[in-house]
Amino acid sequence: MADEKITAVDTPGLELSDDRWRRILDETAKIFWKLGIKSVTMDDVATRQGISKKTLYQYVTDKNDLVDRVLKHLSFCYKCDIDAVRAGKDQNAIDESYAITTTVAGQLQGIHPSVHFDLEKYHPEAFRNMVENKQREIHECITDNMARGIREGLYREDLNIPMIASIYIARFDMVFDGELFPPDKFNMHDVHWELFRYHVRGIASKKGLDYLEKKLTKERVHA
Repeated sequence: MADEKITAVDTPGLELSDDRWRRILDETAKIFWKLGIKSVTMDDVATRQGISKKTLYQYVTDKNDLVDRVLKHLSFCYKCDIDAVRAGKDQNAIDESYAITTTVAGQLQGIHPSVHFDLEKYHPEAFRNMVENKQREIHECITDNMARGIREGLYREDLNIPMIASIYIARFDMVFDGELFPPDKFNMHDVHWELFRYHVRGIASKKGLDYLEKKLTKERVHA
């Protein structure tokens, strides 16, 4: 059945405080991440969640609106997860970076390889908003982490923080490039961990390198 628009209800009060709407967003994200976005219809979204399209259209006007809202919801959830990691006690800058990588790599694991391409080609505005938000948050996070690492003696004092933050963002975006990292040859989760090691080893002082190697050996999984 085609994705015809049934009715769009003006629902300014239906925000993330609405538990049902939040569950719909969470489940829709899982569907998109598992199957890709282009191939999933509004019928699929409704059927897989056991709801009617009429219910779905109480919250969104069309599929593009749904994609945009899902991305905004995920961005908010991811930011909350990262903020919680950064607020953790008894950790230094390398511990923090490691914990953030664990969180982000976990979020990326299992994403259908077509998702990034589908967003960029078929939902460009939603994709652009997601990228801008992500870059802003990564820049703040990586800048604060480098400043902290320098204070703790774990990172080199001669770092050009603004330049390295921009380089890091560019590298992060490369993880999603299907031509550079074809999914049949590279696992996105593994690529992200390689980025972590590459980044920290490039900015760490002797003290930081020693700490990193001990941590990787202890954790073993990502050594």
